[in-house]
Amino acid sequence: MSSLIAQTRFSVLDRSRTREGHTNAEALRDTVRLAQELEGLGYRRLWVSEHHGVPGVAGSAPTVLAAAVAAATRTIRVGTGGVMLPNHRPLVVAEQFGVLESLFPGRIDMGLGRSVGFTDGVRRALGRDKEAAEDFSGQLDELLGWFRGTSPTGVHARPAEGLTVPPFVLAMGEGADIAARAGLPMVIGDLRNREKMLRGIDRYRATFRPSPWAAEPYVVVSGTVAVAATPEEARRLLIPEAWSMAYSRTHGTFPPLPPAERVEALTMTAKERGFYEAGLAGHVAGTEEQVAHELETVLKETAAQEVLVTTSTYNRAALVDSYRRLSRIFGG
Repeated sequence: MSSLIAQTRFSVLDRSRTREGHTNAEALRDTVRLAQELEGLGYRRLWVSEHHGVPGVAGSAPTVLAAAVAAATRTIRVGTGGVMLPNHRPLVVAEQFGVLESLFPGRIDMGLGRSVGFTDGVRRALGRDKEAAEDFSGQLDELLGWFRGTSPTGVHARPAEGLTVPPFVLAMGEGADIAARAGLPMVIGDLRNREKMLRGIDRYRATFRPSPWAAEPYVVVSGTVAVAATPEEARRLLIPEAWSMAYSRTHGTFPPLPPAERVEALTMTAKERGFYEAGLAGHVAGTEEQVAHELETVLKETAAQEVLVTTSTYNRAALVDSYRRLSRIFGG
């Protein structure tokens, strides 16, 4: 194992992806079970996501799911990747994380994103429009102010005020600049678009301003990592998500994950095939030796302090095996 990999933290974002023939409830329980596995394997943190009205994702209430994960584990950090701040009032977000931190002190992370709903219908249902994301910087300042007790309203966020819940900014588009100006750790992806990712990281480090939350830049790179006994098996882990993405690009809805063998038997249109092949390309996938080599390259290029793995697949046993193999790479 390289010293570079040994110095790096490894964490997981599980999106609670639904699978064909399985219920939403199973997807959520799978996330809780995965957290227990990851804790034993030495992963730093398990994060959950926020999606609304998406058939392929059960995780719509990340702070609720984070509470279930934290209750079922003892040492692994638990957080959100992320709470989409434009969808919520900052006071309510502060209160939710204040409750989590009070119940599970020293284990909660507050990953924050600036996305609004996936479709016009979802945005209408949330009472938001695309422009809601434009004031993300102001929403972030307001949220952090509730923890510091600096709200001009005279209201106090209980039990959040005075607590320290580490904030992270999910950097999409201008997120890197916002994270740098606020002096917060940044999560940036994905590993397939290395050039764009490196530009964002360079900009973040160049413009970072120290804050009470972080004295220096902290970079988390995120993306799909699949490890298996053979390159072919690792590639099969990627197939369900690649097809779901291709389907969403051609049909406008993001479906539950299908088994790899069903996808392999499909007759695809040229457009579907193009998106599908693109969805399989560029990930960190292969045997332990191949993945270790590729991760070392990523870490040399980015100088990231942490890797957040975002792999989703139909076969949960194969997914857990992939995480087990990855833990052997970073744990020696």
